[in-house]
Amino acid sequence: MDQAADAYLARFTLGISPYGLASTFFTWAVHLMGAPGKQVQLVEKASRKAARLAVYAVTAARDPDCQPCIEPLAHDRRFDDGGWKRWPYNLLSQNFLLTQQWWYNAARGVDGVSDREEQVVSFVSRQMLDLMSPSNFIATNPEVATQTLRQGGANLLHGWQNFLEDWERAVSGKLPVGTENFVPGRDVAVTPGKVVFRNRLLELIQYAPSTESVKAEPILIIPAWIMKYYILDLSPENSLVRFLVDQGHTVFIASWRNPTAEDREQGMADYLQAVDEAMGAVGSIVPKRKIHAMGYCLGGTLLAAKAAQMARDGDDRLATVTLLATQTDFEEPGELQLFISESEVSFLENMMWDQGYLDTKQMAGAFQLLRSVDLIWSRYVHEYLMGRRPEMFDLMAWNADATRMPYKMHSEYLRHLFLNNELAQGKFLVGGKEVAISDIDVPVFCVSTTSDHVAPWRSVYKLHLLADTDITFVLTNGGHNAGIVSEPGHEGRAYRIRTIGKDEPYQSADDWAAAVDAHDGSWWSAFVAWLADQSSGESEPPSLGAWSGRYKAEDDAPGTYVFQL
Repeated sequence: MDQAADAYLARFTLGISPYGLASTFFTWAVHLMGAPGKQVQLVEKASRKAARLAVYAVTAARDPDCQPCIEPLAHDRRFDDGGWKRWPYNLLSQNFLLTQQWWYNAARGVDGVSDREEQVVSFVSRQMLDLMSPSNFIATNPEVATQTLRQGGANLLHGWQNFLEDWERAVSGKLPVGTENFVPGRDVAVTPGKVVFRNRLLELIQYAPSTESVKAEPILIIPAWIMKYYILDLSPENSLVRFLVDQGHTVFIASWRNPTAEDREQGMADYLQAVDEAMGAVGSIVPKRKIHAMGYCLGGTLLAAKAAQMARDGDDRLATVTLLATQTDFEEPGELQLFISESEVSFLENMMWDQGYLDTKQMAGAFQLLRSVDLIWSRYVHEYLMGRRPEMFDLMAWNADATRMPYKMHSEYLRHLFLNNELAQGKFLVGGKEVAISDIDVPVFCVSTTSDHVAPWRSVYKLHLLADTDITFVLTNGGHNAGIVSEPGHEGRAYRIRTIGKDEPYQSADDWAAAVDAHDGSWWSAFVAWLADQSSGESEPPSLGAWSGRYKAEDDAPGTYVFQL
C-alpha cells in the first residue's frame, strides 16, 4: 500500500519526494527558531536591504542610469534588457534580487543544520522565488509589455499557439517541435557503419574506415544508458565519432536499448556483462589488439568499475581508459545530490517498482530544476509570452530524445554508487567481489567541463585520489554536453591539460587549475595526439564485423535500438 501510494504521488511530483523536502525544511525551521542571533542578523539584513532599495529608488528617479544596488549573478540573463532600467521595472528587479539574496543568507549558517540540508533549503527557496520573478509576468516584464503593445497582443496569440502545440505533443508522447528535422540516420548519426553485435541491452556499431590505414588499437565507446548514443555522432561537422574515424581510428560504440517494464530486473551486473560482451566482439573483429575504452557520464562510471574488475582479475584487454564528464567519487556531486537522499531514493524506488523503469520525463524534471532559469522560465517567457519559438538544433533535439532506466539497475546505481559511494570506497561488487579504482594500471585520459551541473569538475578531479596510474586531466569550458561536443573550429572553446604521473604528489583541483595554462581550441585535437602516443603503430583497416557467425555485420548504422521510443 505504501509503495502504491508513493507511486501515485510521484506522478504529480516528477519523482521528487515531498517527504524528504518537508523533513529538511522542518529541521531548518526548528533550528532557526532556536537561533536568536541568526534571527537578529536576518532582521538586520532585511532592514539594510530595504534601506538600500529606498536610496536606490530616490537616486534612480533622478538618474535612471545610476549604479544598481545589486547585480544579478553572472549566469542570470533575465534582467539584461534595457527596459529594466526604467521605473517601475528597475525597482521590481532590484527588490527581487535583494529578496533572493536575503533568502540565500537565511538558508545558510544555521547552527545544527548540515551543509546538504542548507543547500536543499536554498535550492527550493530559489525555485519558489524564480516562480514569482517579475520577468515571468506580462505587466512586470518591460520587454514583454513593450512587445505586447507594439504587436497588439499578437505575441500572446503566438505564445498560446506554441503552448497548445507543446501540450498536444506532450500528451501524445511526441518529441518537441523541430526534432523531426534531426532524424538519426538521416540528419544526425550519419557516420557510415554497421551493427556487428546485439544483445538484450545494447547494439554494437562499428564504423567504416575513411583512411587507407588505421591505428592498430580500436576504440570502444560506452555512452551513458540515460542517453541515446548519437550525442557523440551528431551532425557531420560536430561528430566525435566521425572525427576519430577521419583521424585513422577504428571506432566501435554501444547503442543502448530503451528499456521497458519487461526489463525491470536488469541490474548493474547485466549492464557490466553487456559491456564485457561488447569488448569480446571488438576483440574478435580486431584480434590480438588491446582496446582504447571510452566512457561518457554514467557510461564512464560503468567503464571505471569494469576496468577495475579487469585489472583485479588480470584481464589485460585494455590499452587505455578515457572518461568524459565522469564521476567515480560521489561524495560531492554538486546540486544533483539535492535529489539523492534516503527519502528520495526510497520514493524513486517505489515509483519505479510500479512502472518498472524511471521515465524520461521524471528524469528531465530534476535536471531542468538544476537550471530552471534557463531551461524552464526563460523558455516560458520567450516561447509563450514573447511568442518566439527558438530554432531547434542538433544538440537540443538529441536532448529531447532520452531513454528510460530499468527499476533494478537505477535503484542499485543510486544506492551503491551515489548514496553509499561504494566505488570510491572499494566496496562496489563486480562478480561478487569488491573492485578498487586504484587497481587500474593503464593510462587514463579524463575530461571535465567548467559548467557541468551533473558531474562538477572538482568532483570528477577526485579520480586523482583514487587511481594509481598516469592521469591526463583536461578541463574544458562548456557544460556537461556542450563541453564534450566541442569540435575543432568551435568558436570560444578553450581547455587546460596536464598529465600527472602515478609517482607524482597529489595536487588539489584549484592548485591544478591555477598552475595549468589554457589553450584555445578543442580538446579533441589534444585527445587524438594523446591516443597517437598510446598507439603501437598502424595497420590495414579491419573488416566491418566478422564474415559469419555472431559478429557478422547486419543492419546499417545507426541500428534499431536508437529508434525505440
